[in-house]
Amino acid sequence: MDKKKKQRYKLKNWSNYNQALINRGSLTLWFEESMIKQWHQPEKTGYRGSPMTYSDTAIQCALTLRETL
Repeated sequence: MDKKKKQRYKLKNWSNYNQALINRGSLTLWFEESMIKQWHQPEKTGYRGSPMTYSDTAIQCALTLRETL
C-alpha cells in the first residue's frame, strides 16, 4: 500500500492566521429600520402581571434564527 503524504503548509503571518480563526465563527445580521421599531412592545396589554417586553415579530425573528443556525 502506497500512502500519499499530506501536504504541509508553512505559516508566515501568524497574526492574520489567529485573527482568521477568531473571525471564523462571527455572523453579521442586518435588520430593516421598520423591524427594529416594532421590536419592543411598550403599550399595556390590559391583563394582570408584567407586560410583554418583546413583540410577536421579535419573538418570531429569534425563533427563525435559532432554527436556521
